[in-house]
Amino acid sequence: MARNSPVDRQGIHNSFLLELSARERSGLLERMRLVDLPVRSLLNEAGAAIEFAYFINAGCASILKVMSHGKCVEVGLAGPEGFVGCPLVAGFRTSPTRAIMQVGGNGFRISAQDLKKSIEEFPLLGSALERYTQELAIQAMQTAACNRLHDVEQRLARWLLMTQDRVGDEFELTQEFIAHMMGTRRATVTITAGVLQKGGLISYKRGRVRIRDREGLETGACECYSAIRRHISVWRKEQGEPDKL
Repeated sequence: MARNSPVDRQGIHNSFLLELSARERSGLLERMRLVDLPVRSLLNEAGAAIEFAYFINAGCASILKVMSHGKCVEVGLAGPEGFVGCPLVAGFRTSPTRAIMQVGGNGFRISAQDLKKSIEEFPLLGSALERYTQELAIQAMQTAACNRLHDVEQRLARWLLMTQDRVGDEFELTQEFIAHMMGTRRATVTITAGVLQKGGLISYKRGRVRIRDREGLETGACECYSAIRRHISVWRKEQGEPDKL
């Protein structure tokens, strides 16, 4: 989509944009560009200057903590309910994490400079982004505990549920990518995915996952999935906001 070309509201799926007034949404879209975000698209790199922020419209991005030896682990997810570029909201120019598309889609991209102008011009947008930053912090804290305390099968079930919430019942994903994001060996993911598939909870073939039994996945997941949803739901109610997931 070319810059400044109109966007049909029906083509917008990002919660932030949908919740804005028509005037604010129109003004913000004037500064945005709808771009394709294929799987593994790098949205920002840890330690590097953030050039653009993204309002995810379809697909799902992983927020990764990168260690000094190069290994990384996922600490958060952002889909159409979310936004990538939270450090900019707090006035930072660089990010402590890497953001990469785990499920391909598209998003509304805005430059760091134009985002700053938009937050100043549209106060409700700035408030919403600040609240979302807190939601990501809740997600990151619970995920960190999950990665340390729970077994791989529970973590994978939790992770699949969180992904399903954002992109639906079926999505493309390789075991190599899952292992990379979960900070574990590919062989471990192969065995664990096989257990879930044998139990009828998912089907997995040629890099494509389909959720078959959500209730079973919720039973098999650790407490962290429900804890994240519960904490964010309480947080949103306190702020007078509706749940996005």
